[in-house]
Parts: sequence; C-alpha cells; structure tokens
Amino acid sequence: MRYFGIIIIVTWAILNVSGQSDSIRMVKYNPDFEFNDGIYANFNMVKANNPIPFARIVTDVDLFDPDFYEKVTSNNEIIYYDNNGVKQILKTRNIWGYGRNGVLYINIGETFHRISYLGNISHFVASITTYNPNYYDPYGYYPYYYNPYYYNRYMTPRSGYSNTELKQYLMDFETGEVYEYDIESVEILLMKDPELYNEYVSLRRKKKNQLKFVYIRKFNEKHPIYLPSE
Repeated sequence: MRYFGIIIIVTWAILNVSGQSDSIRMVKYNPDFEFNDGIYANFNMVKANNPIPFARIVTDVDLFDPDFYEKVTSNNEIIYYDNNGVKQILKTRNIWGYGRNGVLYINIGETFHRISYLGNISHFVASITTYNPNYYDPYGYYPYYYNPYYYNRYMTPRSGYSNTELKQYLMDFETGEVYEYDIESVEILLMKDPELYNEYVSLRRKKKNQLKFVYIRKFNEKHPIYLPSE
C-alpha cells in the first residue's frame, strides 16, 4: 500500500506538470496574430510573446498618451518593476524592441521600426542615419582664411554631418539575427530548406535579385512559425 501511494503521488505530479505546460497554447502565425504590448528586452521575450507590460514601467508619461512608446524609448534608460516587485534598469539602446497595438517594432540604430512582414524569414524597412566625422563642406563659411591660425581652426573637417536613408532588412525568426536584404543573405537563410536553396542558387544573378521576396514567401509557407497565445 505504501508503494501504491507513492505511485499515485508521482503520477499526480507528472500530470500536474503536463497540464501546466499544456496551458501554453501555441498557434500558427497569421497576419491577424497580435503580439502583447510592452517592452521586449531580448529576442527570447519575442518568441515567448512575453514582454514587460507598460504598466510596470516607471515613467511620468501618461499610459494613454498617443506618443507613449516614442517618449519612453527616447530616454537613455527604462526603469521597471519585475515579477518580484524589484526595480530594474534597462539601457534603451540594448533592448530588442517593443510591441504596440499588437505589432512588433525592432530596435535598429537606436530607433524603432515596424516589422511589416513577419514569418520565419521576416522583412522590414528601417530609416538609418549615418554620420561622417571627416566631412568637409566646400560651401561653408570660413572667416579669416588668410590667417594661418584661423585657417587651421576653421578649415578642419566638420563633424556632425549626417545622412539618412531607407534600408531593407531580413530577420531570422529562429535566432533573431538581422541581415541586409540582399542575395547573399537570402541564400544563407534558405539553406535550412535544401530544395528551395538549390532552386534559388541555380538562378542567374539578375533573376535572384528579382525573386528574393518570392523565395522568402515560399520558405515561410513551407516553414510557418508558432507562437504562444493567451
């Protein structure tokens, strides 16, 4: 009887753990899927659909402010309370991104960009600002050019010149790694499917460039992602 009782207890424990894991329902991603709103400190939080809720963030910004997300992430640090009620600090530049109205925004170049096409291979566009510290403005005004002191002072390359351009990126939803949207990156990401990979690499380069997104879609259709849903 004693051993019988032990077996009952062990069986109950196994079923209880199993029941807890079953409570996390995984669903196949589709465009109607909504990610939970909040701060995603890292990519594991994205895959778990488990961000830091905005209600836990320490801020003076009104939670219902339409610019709440932009204002909170414009600070160098994000302060929040974890599940144990302990105050934590995140460097904003290090967070993965955030969820807003069910949509993911990824942190690239310390600005946040919407992931417009999500799948096993995701695609998004980001506005990237680059700085050229050695830029010299030929049309700038340099007074006292005849004086060697002022020439050396004013004719040095100006700092602060910036250029902003739109760039396309890909993201591997298995690892969270981000790639530039080019032929080489598509080939790397298609390697997980030998059939599609061999098809793609056999194309001429011009055709590869034209069909990049077509093969990304093919890959995502064959390899859908599954995410936790409440």
